[in-house]
Amino acid sequence: MNYYNEIKSLIETKEINTKVRNIEENNNTLKTYYEIGRLLVKAQGGEKRAKYGDNLIKKWSIKLSNEYGKGYSFANLKNMRKFYVLFKKSYTVCSQLNLSWSHYKYLLKFNDENERNYYINRCIENNLSVRDLINEIKTDSFERSTIKDKDNIKLITENDNKKTTLSDMLKNPIIINANNTNNVNEKALKKYILKELEHFFLELGFGFTFVACEYKIKIGSNNYFIDLLLYNVRLNCYVVIELKKRNLLPKDIGQIEFYMNYIDKCVKESFNNKTEGIIICKENNKLICKYISNKDINIINYLLKEKVETSVST
Repeated sequence: MNYYNEIKSLIETKEINTKVRNIEENNNTLKTYYEIGRLLVKAQGGEKRAKYGDNLIKKWSIKLSNEYGKGYSFANLKNMRKFYVLFKKSYTVCSQLNLSWSHYKYLLKFNDENERNYYINRCIENNLSVRDLINEIKTDSFERSTIKDKDNIKLITENDNKKTTLSDMLKNPIIINANNTNNVNEKALKKYILKELEHFFLELGFGFTFVACEYKIKIGSNNYFIDLLLYNVRLNCYVVIELKKRNLLPKDIGQIEFYMNYIDKCVKESFNNKTEGIIICKENNKLICKYISNKDINIINYLLKEKVETSVST
């Protein structure tokens, strides 16, 4: 008898059961809080009247807190009421997203449905923790997003077949975490990016994987180096990234097109989509951008910031 495998099997079963119980407990918590919110609205005479009268919630919060603890404080009961009001039309979808109540407490701050949906989608696409979500909010991810139609952002679902584009994923500017924001050259930019790859991928969007830094191209007797070569599993394509410490110049367009064409002809497989490119520069030039005919080239700016640890409130 292999006792190690027996022990391993027991642990795996226990871990699976724990995860299932946690998911079920989370779903039950959300369902309970949603129903509490619905009943609070009804008890206050409907949504219009519930907006103005909080005396009932204050009274009940004292009684419930005395009986069941701080989880039913005045602030939490108000959050449950808002949870029902904001999500009553989309609760069936939201109940399938496996976000925790801690996620929703931060999402409830957004009255704008499109902004709220954006952050929910970010959580789902990138499996964001509560800490990650707070960071997205603090760094104005929605405002920096390059999504073309910010007035019509729908919640994603498991069966969502909407075709995602690179330009819809990106932010502008992207934030690069740096220890020192003064006198940073292109070599240092790469160093900061490689040190915080997970953060960099989140800034770009979702589905990115790392291929190489300073990817070498040899043509004849000449060597060329791509700053960063990534692959995006969602887009099924390679992504060439060039970093510029300075402002955008016309020659940068020709350079990245050259690299993209090389990857298309010499690296990508037949089942891969066309290679896309991103130039990350200090400042782009709208006049130059007007004359970029290749739609697969994206121009975004960067912003250096010293990393600050995010605290999570309970």
